[in-house]
Amino acid sequence: MNIINKLTLRHLMKNKKQTLVTIMGVIISVAMVTAVITLGSSFLTLMQKETIKDNGEWHVLYRGVNKEQLDAIKQDTQTKQLMTSKERGYALLPGSQNARKPYLFIKAYNAQGFTNFPIVLSEGRLPERADEIVLSEAIATNAKVVYRIGDHVTLEVGQRHIPTNPSDTNLSQNNQLRTSAGASMETLVDTKTEAYTVVGFIKRPTWEQTWAPGYTALTYIDETMVDANQSVDVSVVVENIDSTVFDHANDLAEKNSISSFKTNDSLLRYYGVMGGGLGKTYNSLFLIVVLVIVVGSVSLIYNAFAISVSERSRHLGMLSSVGATRRQKRNSVFFEGAVIGSISIPLGVIFGMLGIGITFGFINPILEDAMGVTEKLTLVVTPLSIALACLVSIITIFISTYVPAQRASKISAIDAIRQTADIKLTSKALKTSKLVKRLFGVEAEIGLKNLKRNKRRYYATVFSLVISIVLFLAVSFFTSNLQKSLEISQKGYNYDIAIYTDGEGATLEDEQLVKTITSLENVTESNLMKQMNGNFVWLAEEVVPENIKPYLYQERNLYKYNIGVNSMQEEKLKAYAKQVGVEYAKLTNPDQPNAILIDTMTFLDEKGKFIETKVNGKVGEMLDLVSEDAKQQVVNKMELAAVTDKFPMGIVQTDSILQVNLVVSEPVYEQLLKKSVFVSSYPGLYLKSKEPLKTQQDIEEMQKDVSVMNLFQERQRSERKILFMSVFVYGFVALITAVSMANIFNTISTSVALRKREFAMLRSVGMTPKSFHIMINYESIFYGIKSLAYGLPISAVIMVLIYRSFRYSFSYEFVLPWTSILYVIAAVFVIVSLSMYYASIKVKKANIIDALKQENL
Repeated sequence: MNIINKLTLRHLMKNKKQTLVTIMGVIISVAMVTAVITLGSSFLTLMQKETIKDNGEWHVLYRGVNKEQLDAIKQDTQTKQLMTSKERGYALLPGSQNARKPYLFIKAYNAQGFTNFPIVLSEGRLPERADEIVLSEAIATNAKVVYRIGDHVTLEVGQRHIPTNPSDTNLSQNNQLRTSAGASMETLVDTKTEAYTVVGFIKRPTWEQTWAPGYTALTYIDETMVDANQSVDVSVVVENIDSTVFDHANDLAEKNSISSFKTNDSLLRYYGVMGGGLGKTYNSLFLIVVLVIVVGSVSLIYNAFAISVSERSRHLGMLSSVGATRRQKRNSVFFEGAVIGSISIPLGVIFGMLGIGITFGFINPILEDAMGVTEKLTLVVTPLSIALACLVSIITIFISTYVPAQRASKISAIDAIRQTADIKLTSKALKTSKLVKRLFGVEAEIGLKNLKRNKRRYYATVFSLVISIVLFLAVSFFTSNLQKSLEISQKGYNYDIAIYTDGEGATLEDEQLVKTITSLENVTESNLMKQMNGNFVWLAEEVVPENIKPYLYQERNLYKYNIGVNSMQEEKLKAYAKQVGVEYAKLTNPDQPNAILIDTMTFLDEKGKFIETKVNGKVGEMLDLVSEDAKQQVVNKMELAAVTDKFPMGIVQTDSILQVNLVVSEPVYEQLLKKSVFVSSYPGLYLKSKEPLKTQQDIEEMQKDVSVMNLFQERQRSERKILFMSVFVYGFVALITAVSMANIFNTISTSVALRKREFAMLRSVGMTPKSFHIMINYESIFYGIKSLAYGLPISAVIMVLIYRSFRYSFSYEFVLPWTSILYVIAAVFVIVSLSMYYASIKVKKANIIDALKQENL
């Protein structure tokens, strides 16, 4: 070790407080980088597990593959695991007590398929031959048909067909049973007799929707059973998960004449493999977040080293006077950074992972209690994540030390002795407005001159504050928009169960039936609604939002919207009217019809981009509600009594069309229905339940001719994603807030501590403790005003960039986070004042003579 490095180490040891402050600053920065990277990788791993649990582990699905094509897929270099599957079809379930679910749906997998797809064995074993089968437990609990292991079953397996509607083909598990007057309209065609032995039972698979017409039954098939005249579906886990997955699958399909394939986008996106608007959104947001983190880290570490070099100016000048070269002085700062980094980076990595691990420990019970989540948010530490955290930290430390190192190399012996590097006195530089003295007194003028006199420290502190402001506002805006985008993509599920009737059997007009259903044990909330659809012409061209004009039909300079008219029972409408702020009585007059407008629409454009927009309706506005057929138009005038963005249970946003929803009273609804032509009207009963699956079973056991649609799984999955995302983003905000506060406190307290001699001089010439306190307060105000003047505009620019990144996939209005801005303004002045007050207390306690002689901390 050369003499320069030895002297640097001695200086670090001598100035222990300053060294400790610098080390703590770097540890905080490294911990932040580590925590963010670890949090990101842990969150992605969690979402991978949840997606695999719901949909299985596969990356590419090739449909309709023959023997030759299957061999080509198997031999492909990218094929890591291969699962064969085949939907054999439907068979009537003898003795089924559920009229809405009369079938067995039989599907076959190979051994790898049973492993990779979400199939949970509850009793017995999985099939190993083509004549073995496992059955869903729901057959016994829901259909009331009991099988036992070892039973032999013979089934006529075919495809669902509707003789009266030949065009209604390719009916799958996602298509409800087609019925008329309470009886099934379907038959099975192309049937084949198949015999099976029951070898086990499975839990109802997640892919089987509650309204599916068939109970799941699984048998066995592998590649050796595929002949030249048979085709199967082949799912593949690829060797290398990267952006080439889709292109490679496409090339493989084209070379082997495979008719179609699809990629598991819901899983691949959590491996970072995605394209289109969503890929651009994620990539641009990742770049912005990384830049914000790096800039914040550079600010935190740079200030520590800049203050350290400023404090070491005499030391560096002495080295210059005894022959130290510019390179040696520059390298002494780099060496200091290396020493600080060698201590701080390992500790920062450990503390970052420890902090996130503890956070996960607190979060997981909350997630399990709130959502019943089976997968846990676990700490995922990979060599790549540690290496990335260390690399980012090393680069950050180098960038942070570069400018101070260059400054150190230029310090001459004379400048160091005279201390002209940090303090440059010119009358112009120290000139202050007379208004400051008149309004705030001489203490404010002295405080402002002090800041101007120590420009580098002043600018370093302001820069630190600006970065902290930008960090907090940028991350806060980012997280709120992240949640907004997820909520837009997941909107639509505000109930668990929907119940409909076809009007020929049981009907929801039967009050006793509705009362029986809503009185079930687990039902917590219900809403009976009548709904009808039509068209109406409303807004002039210049008022229609520009982003939806291409999707609307134009006629006579007016645009037509799809409309849903909805009515609720009296008590429910009274509660809803109170919620949106309108008198219920105003809604009940059919001669002067009034409606509540739900002024929010969400839909997918032709590129799959989520667009949320408004009609911008106004209270008191009249609209023309038009029902049309080829011969006539019936126009109904409707006044808007209220405009809201609150959706009552049962009304959901559609992602396929632009639909405006109106809520009216039952008398107004009936009046509109009488005047309308060719408008469909249907009642629906919507429920929330503590146990939706049990409630569905209870309803089906009533043997009433009702159609039950259970959306609990989709609703639960949407809420789970939003909750997970909230944990991620709010943790990020809390982390950034803590780092920002540490950054400000570190910079200001160190800067004030380095001004001990300056404050001692002011006290020596007669400044009282009261005046000293007033001066410190005004310096805090100057710091706050200056930092906000720069920080808020810069933050606004970054917010616009973040908003534009989200617009690749989502479209909604740009809204400034006024609450966060007000919080930042208040927090800046509070934190600055506390930091300066804390540092000034220590300064005031110092002896004046000792402080005037002191050169180091």
